[in-house]
Amino acid sequence: MTPPDSPPALAAIIAELCASAPGRTICPTDAAKAFADALGEDELAWRSHLSAVRRTAVRLALEGRLAIYRKGKVVDPTDFRGVYRLGAPSAE
Repeated sequence: MTPPDSPPALAAIIAELCASAPGRTICPTDAAKAFADALGEDELAWRSHLSAVRRTAVRLALEGRLAIYRKGKVVDPTDFRGVYRLGAPSAE
């Protein structure tokens, strides 16, 4: 079994959240909060996981498992800045 603080567990949480909202995107903070909750951390601990969420999202996007959106458009996972959202890759 994968320890809950491992990157595969974070990837699974992100993928699950994206899959639970078909046709919609999720905020990275939702993934960080779900990950902190899975670790049993307090309600503000999610903030420390935002960098890991971003790194994991980039990896998943490069693998084609999710898409990173900015202003409603898919962006290059290796070159984006600012506010972003996560979602399932488009079928296009």
